[in-house]
Amino acid sequence: MRVNKKYSCLPAEEKGIHIINIRAIEDIGYDQHESTLLNSLSKNPDADCKYGLYFRDGKRKVDYILVYHYKKSSSGKTLSRRTQQNDASVRSTKQDRPLPGKGVQLEMRDSEPHMDYHEDDKRFRREEYEGNLVEAGLELERDEDTKIHGIGFVKIHAPWNVLCREAEFLKLKMPTKKMYQINQTHGLLKKINSVIQKITEPIQPKVAEHKPQMVKRLSYPFSREKQHLFDLSDKDSFFDSKTRSTIVYEILKRTTCTKAKYSMGITSLLANGVYSAAYPLHDGDYEGENVEPNDRKLLCEEWASYGVFYKYQPIDLVRKYFGEKIGLYFAWLGVYTQMLIPASIVGIIVFLYGCATVDENIPSMEMCDQRNNITMCPLCDKTCSYWKMSSACATARASHLFDNPATVFFSVFMALWAATFMEHWKRKQMRLNYRWDLTGFEEEEDHPRAEYEAKVLEKSLRKEHKHKETDKEKLTWKDRFPAYLTNFVGIIFMVGLTFAIVFGVIIYRISTAAALAISSTPSGRSSVRVTVTATAVIINLVVIIILDEVYGCIARWLTQIEVPKTDKNFEERLIFKAFLLKFVNAYTPIFYVAFFKGRFVGRPGDYVYIFHSFRMEECAPGGCLMELCIQLSIIMLGKQLIQNNLFEIGIPKMKKFIRYLKLKRRRSLDHEEHMKKKQRYEVDYNLEPFAGLTPEYMEMIIQFGFVTLFVASFPLAPLFALLNNIIEIRLDAKKFVTELRRPVAVRAKDIGIWYNILRGIGKLAVIINAFVISFTSDFIPRLVYLYMYSENGTMHGFVNHTLSSFNVSDFQAGTAPNDPLDLGYEVQICRYKDYREPPWSENKYDISKDFWAVLAARLAFVIVFQNLVMFMSEFVDWIIPDIPKDISQQIHKEKVLMVEVFMREEQGKLQMLETWKDKDKRKGENCNNHSPRLSRSRSGSLSSCHSYPLDV
Repeated sequence: MRVNKKYSCLPAEEKGIHIINIRAIEDIGYDQHESTLLNSLSKNPDADCKYGLYFRDGKRKVDYILVYHYKKSSSGKTLSRRTQQNDASVRSTKQDRPLPGKGVQLEMRDSEPHMDYHEDDKRFRREEYEGNLVEAGLELERDEDTKIHGIGFVKIHAPWNVLCREAEFLKLKMPTKKMYQINQTHGLLKKINSVIQKITEPIQPKVAEHKPQMVKRLSYPFSREKQHLFDLSDKDSFFDSKTRSTIVYEILKRTTCTKAKYSMGITSLLANGVYSAAYPLHDGDYEGENVEPNDRKLLCEEWASYGVFYKYQPIDLVRKYFGEKIGLYFAWLGVYTQMLIPASIVGIIVFLYGCATVDENIPSMEMCDQRNNITMCPLCDKTCSYWKMSSACATARASHLFDNPATVFFSVFMALWAATFMEHWKRKQMRLNYRWDLTGFEEEEDHPRAEYEAKVLEKSLRKEHKHKETDKEKLTWKDRFPAYLTNFVGIIFMVGLTFAIVFGVIIYRISTAAALAISSTPSGRSSVRVTVTATAVIINLVVIIILDEVYGCIARWLTQIEVPKTDKNFEERLIFKAFLLKFVNAYTPIFYVAFFKGRFVGRPGDYVYIFHSFRMEECAPGGCLMELCIQLSIIMLGKQLIQNNLFEIGIPKMKKFIRYLKLKRRRSLDHEEHMKKKQRYEVDYNLEPFAGLTPEYMEMIIQFGFVTLFVASFPLAPLFALLNNIIEIRLDAKKFVTELRRPVAVRAKDIGIWYNILRGIGKLAVIINAFVISFTSDFIPRLVYLYMYSENGTMHGFVNHTLSSFNVSDFQAGTAPNDPLDLGYEVQICRYKDYREPPWSENKYDISKDFWAVLAARLAFVIVFQNLVMFMSEFVDWIIPDIPKDISQQIHKEKVLMVEVFMREEQGKLQMLETWKDKDKRKGENCNNHSPRLSRSRSGSLSSCHSYPLDV
């Protein structure tokens, strides 16, 4: 199999029908009927190759698949395209023809005198690229005789010598023959561990990789010179399918197609449509009768099933099948979900404490007591009338469920929980690095992306056009300045759009509240606040879900125009932009309710207006914390239910169905071909391509923000996050095993930039919770009243202390209620929530001294709380070591054992050399002791003595 180089080097205008005619002449004389007869007499060849898992010879395993589109003739009758290439044809260097198996329609010569140039160009690029792959040592086999119309497949196999060479280049750590005992606990710890293992045995997955190991093989970077160190008794299984596909992918990335000075690897060829897809194969089917046991089937049964939601994840098997990067994601998700269990329990206790003490809460009892007869000022101009504070009894009682002293403790607990979670994950990560032989692994610089190479090529061509010398070009900040400017303007515009939408929802709330207040029915007036809050939150939820998808696409586009050099740079920049936009989108409505609503209202007679007609919103009599809880719970639960679960289930199913309909429409198959079982690569081609882990991490990071940032207002957030994650793990697992093509295994020793984002959210959570407790809840005003103003040391009189008085005669013209006698009596003085001087004071309606005392207490609490919790978090970080002691001991033990292995090897070599020298010396002495006559008569013996070292 060889690319015809003299044709692939032709200029563009000379490529076309000439090459096709030459290839057609080579194929003339092929008798299709004879081939069909021979195939019918032989056994099913698809069964020999396990339906696409092996080459047609049934011996060479398919490690990777390249997919491309090709055009068939109008008649639809094609020559047989499924061909087999043996080792000799693959390695032949004298064969001067294209990759066999390319069907050519004889009818095309007559009906289509000129091929489409773009298709012809793609074909030449494929031929050159595949020829280069063969030169790199890979073995290829083409299949165009498939059930998918117009789709061709190139199967790639990496032979043993290529696997060894690339494993040495990539410095892959492979297990050696040397085995050693893992340090075991002794005494009391051993008994405790054995008890824990017995208790947790029912929730352990039934896979071999998950069982505790007593011994471990010593690992060492693979070297062809030291193959004797490794256990090569079974060469077929020494490199597993994940490692084989990784090695082939590395070759595909660095192998170039140098057409028109354009160095194109597989990423560039995929981006330019030369190939439509490239992927490794799944191990086999995961369901059905007579399915051979394989890792995919085992993962489906023990991991990707909702029936095993209570079990631990088989992380080692996940890593074996999907690679370290995906294994680390699911390991992190598992640790996060486990850590949510204690947080959920404490949150439930805090909520139950609020339920148990709601009847003992004096401020809510005072608000519900109708004997107090507190008349409140109207909530809007003209249409709203005076109202009784006792009508807000239900809101006040509900606010106590989340606004009580226990929420302060819970905020401190969650800050320490976040720090403990991060430390626990670091230790778990180190254990996985040791188990997966990633200690000492350093990521190397990745290959340039296709878009980056295209931009560099464009820049070099411009310089050549200006007759300038072109060295190795690269993109500078000047080249990227327009993209940076677009990014800055675009992000500012998106953030401004989010603020504008939140402002629009505020206008909706104000106008709807005023419209509903006109209702003459008492029930309609009493439910105004609940109706407005619920509808506004639902509108916010819908807008957030829509903008999330829009912002994801915009973040990707903004990153693409920056043209990052490597995939890692691209991913990090995309994550930063997407997280920034989605963070602002998800939390802006919550920030408004927590810190801005009710802060800039003004006072009766001097309200603040929007557009000179709408009054700013006020908090409920019980405070804004209850509304913050409603806002947070609906947005969090709505995002988890709709966006994270329904979208993840529905969209892949819908895409798969649409792809199936398209393929069905394009198919033109006879009955025999339709009844034929699909090849493995055909089945995998119909699956959804793997789009990366960024969406999976992003939804969990946003959820982590809901759990930590405003947890003071919603103690049940960890519980809902836990319930969601139990489903999320199995949902993601099912998607990876059954819905997606098998991704290329990527080595990684940590979760990358996501860890820094988590730490940042944990630090921000301390500050935000301090302000929520201090400014949004009534915790600080209650403490100030209890210790400074209470006459008997109780909370009696607190509600009256927080209310100021207003003389209704001071209303501005046109703002007084239209029906001042709605309560049945004339109102002279109404009350409103604020710390201001009464109307009979000299400085009436000015801010009172009580306001400044409460403000000082609030700021002092923020400073004390923030510094105390930060110190405690740092203390937790310091006291828990990043590397477990037993793991550090095992790593040290591995180094010592490896040194011993090499020392023994060197000693063995020295002993062998000394033995040879001794034998040579003794032989020489024996030869010298012979008599001259004997020596002359046995000249052959003397010569044999001197030739001994040469034989050795």
